[in-house]
Amino acid sequence: MAALKTIKALNSALDEEMRRDERVCLFGEDIGAFGGVWGLAVGLQKKYGKRRVFDTPLSESAIIGTAVGAAIAGLRPVAELQYVDFVTECMDPLMNQGAKLRFMSGGRMKVPMTIVAPCGAGTSEAAHHSKSLESWFLHEPGMKVIMPSTVPDLKGLLKSAIRDDNPAILLWHKAMFEVAEEVADDEGAIPLGKAIVRRQGTEVTLVAYSLMARKAVEAADRLQGRVSVAVVDPRTLNPFDLQAVLDSVRKTGRLLVAHESPARCGVGSDIIRQVVSEAFTTLKTAPKLLAGADLPVPFAKPLETACIPQVDDIERAILSLVEN
Repeated sequence: MAALKTIKALNSALDEEMRRDERVCLFGEDIGAFGGVWGLAVGLQKKYGKRRVFDTPLSESAIIGTAVGAAIAGLRPVAELQYVDFVTECMDPLMNQGAKLRFMSGGRMKVPMTIVAPCGAGTSEAAHHSKSLESWFLHEPGMKVIMPSTVPDLKGLLKSAIRDDNPAILLWHKAMFEVAEEVADDEGAIPLGKAIVRRQGTEVTLVAYSLMARKAVEAADRLQGRVSVAVVDPRTLNPFDLQAVLDSVRKTGRLLVAHESPARCGVGSDIIRQVVSEAFTTLKTAPKLLAGADLPVPFAKPLETACIPQVDDIERAILSLVEN
């Protein structure tokens, strides 16, 4: 076991997968000798050469278009976007081409590409660098969407994404940049579509992912002895482990979903829809959704904090469910 920070864990996963499979390549803006603005690729060009780790022009459309083409041609490309916010520049090659090609070819064409990008607010980077856009990708059935909340999961799930024959996007939260956690020395991958129960509980089921799952665990721990809260972390949003959520809700009878992105047409609304459809008679009260404010993320720290659900907000939402 070794304590790794977020970026080192991702870098380690890339290193191991590039060593394991010579088809894996990595590219993006400043990815080459510099290693990327976040340090994702530090040391990898020197180790694997300029044909497998290289810089691209400052063009997200070119980056993702190249990834789609490389994947179709038989490589397993990993492309970095410096912020998920910049995906607006490359939606056609990603969503209209890459995500559809396997389906439209009747499975004859594989698109094993992975995008790695930071997401989320809380770091005072204002409206153009603070989005949580996971619901956009979920509206394209061909995209796999991965949002880990721990450093070991970041490593293990990135490895699975690279090995998968479908396009995937792994979103890591910028507020986890300095988080360091113990990561196993083995090179094991974590299966996509398998949730994990972070805390066991009998009174409320709390579903949260990415940074919000960490806040959810803190809220559940604060309420220990007052309310028994089960925290379910999906880890991947597509594929989504609905069964894990249903199993918990059938025990607790109460559901709270928390995420940073806005509520409208978001992940939480869809989770609640599925639970109500499959387990309505087990619910003791109406499910609740705690989400980010429906506005661009402000730069000013007090306003930014007010826009995002905090641990206190989660705690109050849990108590309101029990009181009802």
